[in-house]
Order: sequence, then C-alpha cells, then structure tokens
Amino acid sequence: MQDKSIEKETAPMLQVIKAVLWSMLGVRGQKGYEEDMAKITPKQAIIAGIIGAVLFVLTVLTFVNLAINYLS
Repeated sequence: MQDKSIEKETAPMLQVIKAVLWSMLGVRGQKGYEEDMAKITPKQAIIAGIIGAVLFVLTVLTFVNLAINYLS
C-alpha cells in the first residue's frame, strides 16, 4: 500500500505572485509555466488571483478619479 501522506512541495508566496502577474499579462515561458504548475496549488493561485484582481481594479479606479478631479 502506498502512503498518501506524501505532500508535494508548495511554492513560496513570491513565486505565486510572480506567476499570477505573468498570467495576467498573458506571457509566460514554457519552462517557467511547468515549474509553477508543479509547485503552485489551486488554492494559492485562486487567492493570489483574487487579490491581484482587486488591486488592479482599485488602481484603475484611483487613476480614473485622479484624472476626473484633475480635468474638472
């Protein structure tokens, strides 16, 4: 019988953030992609993606508000 308690090595947070940022830009080398997929868990990717999306939306809203206030 095989031991199911063997867990795969998870990626450090910096690697997860970099992978999410690269995926948001739409560019990623095959070697880096394969390495990320071997270490990043779906839970890590989802949480980092949600945080990245929220930060992106807040940044865009801030720039829009600044532009509207500056041009009015």
